[in-house]
Amino acid sequence: MTTVPTGSRARTRQAILDAAVEVLARNPSASLGDVAVAADVGRTTLHRYFAERSDLITALHALADERLERATARARIDEGPAVAALQRLCREYFDLGDVLSLLFRDQVNCDEETTVCDEGFEELVRRGHTDGSIDPELPALWIQSLLWSQLYAGWSYLAEHGVSRHEVLRLVTRSIGGAVRP
Repeated sequence: MTTVPTGSRARTRQAILDAAVEVLARNPSASLGDVAVAADVGRTTLHRYFAERSDLITALHALADERLERATARARIDEGPAVAALQRLCREYFDLGDVLSLLFRDQVNCDEETTVCDEGFEELVRRGHTDGSIDPELPALWIQSLLWSQLYAGWSYLAEHGVSRHEVLRLVTRSIGGAVRP
């Protein structure tokens, strides 16, 4: 049985995970020492929490899953017109840039999520096909790929052009909305 750390142990563990997300999203080959420095802990402390790099990657996978689940819940994808729900999902996922960058760079194994849509997303697309807001010729997996690619384009644009987060998010949601409409 795995115990969940509490108090200062939980805060230290979270600081390491947050630092790992930031460091590895920018440099996938960064060392555990780089992560320790970013977390403001010693390497020995980091190794007490994550003995091997693979242990840290496993914990990052769980963190990514948790954050994606919470963002999806906040987006309320089962409410309202499908395109509006898809745009809410974009807004929620946009703030997960570093976590999702890890997924895109294969730092965190995302197995089936890249080849299969979850049931809620498929239902969102079916609803859009039915309500006429999403082109019925566009399958859910295509729209999921479109979502990921537009988010990645938005993060890149934000980093490279110094445009405001608000403006980039507006461009991403407009692009998604326009791309899926019949």
